[in-house]
Amino acid sequence: MSLEFIGFIGPQEASESLAARGPQVDREFIKAFAQAQEYGGFDKALLAVNTSVPDSLVLASYAAAHTERLGLLVAHRPGFQAPTFAARQFATLDQLSNGRAAINVITGGDSGDLQRDGELLTDKDERYRRTDEYLDVFKKTWTSTEPFDHQGKYYQITDNLTQVKPVQKPHLPIFFSGASDAAVEVAAKHADVYMMWGEPVENIRERIAQVRKAAAKYGRDKHIRFSLSLRPILGATEEEAWARSQRILESATRLVNQQGGWRRFKEGAKSNVGAERLVDFSRQRPVHDKRLWTEIAALTGAAGNSTSLVGTPDQVAEAALDYYNVGVTTFLFRGFDPLRDAVEYGQELLPRIRKLVNEQSAAPKSLAG
Repeated sequence: MSLEFIGFIGPQEASESLAARGPQVDREFIKAFAQAQEYGGFDKALLAVNTSVPDSLVLASYAAAHTERLGLLVAHRPGFQAPTFAARQFATLDQLSNGRAAINVITGGDSGDLQRDGELLTDKDERYRRTDEYLDVFKKTWTSTEPFDHQGKYYQITDNLTQVKPVQKPHLPIFFSGASDAAVEVAAKHADVYMMWGEPVENIRERIAQVRKAAAKYGRDKHIRFSLSLRPILGATEEEAWARSQRILESATRLVNQQGGWRRFKEGAKSNVGAERLVDFSRQRPVHDKRLWTEIAALTGAAGNSTSLVGTPDQVAEAALDYYNVGVTTFLFRGFDPLRDAVEYGQELLPRIRKLVNEQSAAPKSLAG
């Protein structure tokens, strides 16, 4: 199975445990961050979406201009733009980046954040039904060579023919996030890559089986791939790595408790199914599978990718191999000290995971009996 690594590009250096540094749109940091991950061997980098931060698509255009190979995985919320309009934007980015764009479809998330952008659909399942239609229109816009009409529940389009098409054929890769049953059904139909947050290995095995079963209805069970998002915490020794995790927790606790701390950590926000799952795991115990650390998820209500693999580079690589062996082929790694960690992942972690996967693939299969 092919192996892919995704990093992260934010507009300034910040994390749950690191107070924001520099201007809100820090051009030098964005450039350095993107180039460090390209040099370190990441295949793509995610640009996230949130109402309080700069626009992900515009940031991706800037990052594309300062890199040559790094893919840009742009988070996008359906429903706030006409799908034909957004499809043109993504096709244009794919042209400008010479085929490096991908879309991360985000339907759910913090309902309060959705409402801050004027979301009118309060029923989550209905939002996913709208996303299904949205992606149908996206694909028509990207692939149609003749004018098309679309008369659906949420979108009515007449005589659309978009001249700009993606470099990638038939269309940009579609990464899909969402852990609810409604999300799985839409992912089964549309996703090239289904994205998950870091849960224990056996739970990830079960979720992959669930999505494959749903995708089989569309003949896509062999097509869809799976991504896992984690926050690796590395140390020269295991003791050093766990000590660092505690320093990160202490710093994050101080930031959350400060007046005016990260808005999305405030109590009362309605979370999504994926976040609820991570919080449930954190309540069971702080560490699963020897090194899956959940205390940042507990602290923040799992506001985003918030579980970690903690250990030496060799130990974390071995833990990643366990996920690979249940079907994960894409890993999204983001650090709590973003630039420093991105460099360290490129030097110490990614090569080890690739080596383990290659050695396992090359090993002769044992003969039964």
